[in-house]
Amino acid sequence: MTKVVVNDAFNVTVTLRHSSNHNNIEEYARNAVLILARVFPALISCHVILDHQKNDFEKNKLAEITVHVPQNVFVAKEAGTAYESAIDTCIDALSRQLLRHKEKSAIVA
Repeated sequence: MTKVVVNDAFNVTVTLRHSSNHNNIEEYARNAVLILARVFPALISCHVILDHQKNDFEKNKLAEITVHVPQNVFVAKEAGTAYESAIDTCIDALSRQLLRHKEKSAIVA
């Protein structure tokens, strides 16, 4: 199940694998991705993939977030006991990646 929401600045796509209707998780993922727009305003699109693994009983909720910016793509993946914690960890990792990219491009310019 994939849903695309067009934000004012960029597209946010949320895909749920091996799950069904989790509107509150989708909304949580979209709101979390909006934090990245404050860190790096030139986002083009974000793709959030949420997956449920049946073979792992502890960390069976997987989150993968792909962020497209001009001339680069950043990816973060995390497994956790809940989708929210996995999404938050991915957002933290992407924030660090985007800040590092922003600093490098400011040095070059």
